Amino acid sequence: MILISHRGNINGPRRELENKPRYINQALELGYDVEIDVWWKDDGFWLGHDEPQFKVNRQFLQNDKFWCHAKNIDAFYHMIDDKKIHCFSHDKDEVALTSRGYFWSTADSKMTDKTICVMPSTLVNLPKGVLGICSDYVRSYDE
Repeated sequence: MILISHRGNINGPRRELENKPRYINQALELGYDVEIDVWWKDDGFWLGHDEPQFKVNRQFLQNDKFWCHAKNIDAFYHMIDDKKIHCFSHDKDEVALTSRGYFWSTADSKMTDKTICVMPSTLVNLPKGVLGICSDYVRSYDE
């Protein structure tokens, strides 16, 4: 099962650290994939949840362990043609298709063996037969 850290979190939300490159790298060093929030602004890529905060270059995003969530349409358009960047775009959709053909799905959606279940509420409700989990508590799925 693919375990994906949500914005770099592994043991619960840490809003002050989320999407910071150093925080993301810590999750990577522990062996997790990471979902990151990506913006396009002023002819460049930025990380941040509610707004662009941390400038990064294209090469930073070209990491096979990243699941890049385009936070504005320009970010999506600038990432989608780069085969080295794994990205998706959604807002309130039940399911989004990633650029590598996976289903990025809310926890109450239908699950398949190509589904990443996003933010399941508890370990007890962990869906069976999914490809992976994205959570602020991803370390608890490792145990």
